[in-house]
Amino acid sequence: MAKKTGKGAVSSTGTSTNSSTDAAGIRLVQPDRTAPSGKTLLDFASGQNLFEQADARQRQLDKERGVPLKEPIDDDEGEEDDDNDEDSDKDNAAISPRVERIFDTLLWCVSIAIMHFTLDVLVQNQYAIEIEWPDIVRRSLQALAVFSLLFYNLHRHASDPRLLPLRRGLPLHVQDRVRQALFFTTSSLAGCYLVYITNEYSYMAVMMQAPPLGCLWVWSVIEMDLLWAAPSLAIAVTFMVYNGYGI
Repeated sequence: MAKKTGKGAVSSTGTSTNSSTDAAGIRLVQPDRTAPSGKTLLDFASGQNLFEQADARQRQLDKERGVPLKEPIDDDEGEEDDDNDEDSDKDNAAISPRVERIFDTLLWCVSIAIMHFTLDVLVQNQYAIEIEWPDIVRRSLQALAVFSLLFYNLHRHASDPRLLPLRRGLPLHVQDRVRQALFFTTSSLAGCYLVYITNEYSYMAVMMQAPPLGCLWVWSVIEMDLLWAAPSLAIAVTFMVYNGYGI
């Protein structure tokens, strides 16, 4: 049952039946963009020193929590103080390039060692050989040591992109080209030789050489830019097709 309220009526469903509330009856006008004539909330907060009180409260909370207070910087000191602060923050926050290089090497080479472990297991399963887990673990640890030495010296680390054996005497862009050429040659040779031994050598030679060669091939491709990696893979595929080898 509808209830009448003033000029309009409201139905039992709560919907107003007043025609004045229809969308067609609402005039479209621009909002008032004139500046306020009286005091605004910002003016009121400034008059009551609310911003200063909030800053004082924040400093008190920081002091209770043990947060170091920031000393105000004079405007006369200018950009020199800003640069010194940025350098100080970087020195405090970042670790040394050598430590970062070591962590980067461990992160990558542990993954490579796991890949070596996986390839070793797959090759032995392929030839139905009883898996000797201690030997597989030992060979994976040897691969970790060898690849760590290579990766530390040859990888383009973010903290120090220089090629370690040539870090003195050559510009950085020349070192990058030498690195790309080195990995291109390694990838091409490793890929072709891996295809060759899997088709020509006995199963014992394949089991011993395929895991490290596979890791070396994959790592070399990852290290290269796309313009270098694609031709190196094309060389391995061409070698396989030309000699009639299979995978």
